[in-house]
Amino acid sequence: MLTQGTTPAGTHDEQQAATWVRGMFGRIAPRYDLLNHLLSMNIDRYWRRRTVAQVAPVLMRPGARVLDLCCGTGDLLLALENRSQARVLGSDFCHPMLVAASKKIEERGSRSSLFESDALDLPVENASLDLITIAFGFRNLANYRRGLDELRRVLKPGGMLAILEFSTPPNPLLSRLYAWYSTEILPKIGGLISGSPEAYSYLPESVRKFPDAPELASQMSEAGFVNVRFQRMTAGIVALHIGERL
Repeated sequence: MLTQGTTPAGTHDEQQAATWVRGMFGRIAPRYDLLNHLLSMNIDRYWRRRTVAQVAPVLMRPGARVLDLCCGTGDLLLALENRSQARVLGSDFCHPMLVAASKKIEERGSRSSLFESDALDLPVENASLDLITIAFGFRNLANYRRGLDELRRVLKPGGMLAILEFSTPPNPLLSRLYAWYSTEILPKIGGLISGSPEAYSYLPESVRKFPDAPELASQMSEAGFVNVRFQRMTAGIVALHIGERL
């Protein structure tokens, strides 16, 4: 049985879940940016800007080392780099996503570098990073607690974790409206443009199963993070969680 983590339909253990997610993102990588902007009505750009603003004090630390995990096509990675002189690394376990990110980095003359790895088993030294960001990737991990433990392992004392993720709006009326959009509209548009209907059926189901904002904050605290707090954005459709390592 799966421990608490993503559970795509038809998967029965963590390895199957990870393999399914990797393959799904590989199929939609060529249209990923277009669909992100279209389906969010470009609000995703605002969510990333807010995230960068919240982690800015860490970005300004002399010699800060930063990892954008589950970096996808690199939008948050580049935004972090633009705000600081920090060395920003990007990692994802989906090779086609890294190919797309690499093209952006090259086109923009970025100084960032990429590596391919599983978020549950990072090839990173203990206590070596000042900041880890994850935008819309934590929800897809096959085991959330193992993910939090691994991220805490590689953070320095005083380091920060920032998780930007879809959430459940606390307002019941808005929650029902968002559920209708997610299950009736999003899969049709996403499936038509990407050619992968299952990917955009998986999205609302994965959000439905994901811990709500207070529960995720509680899990971060249980994993040993301190000063854990969260901010809801866009009426709670998205939440930014921040925690620190002692």
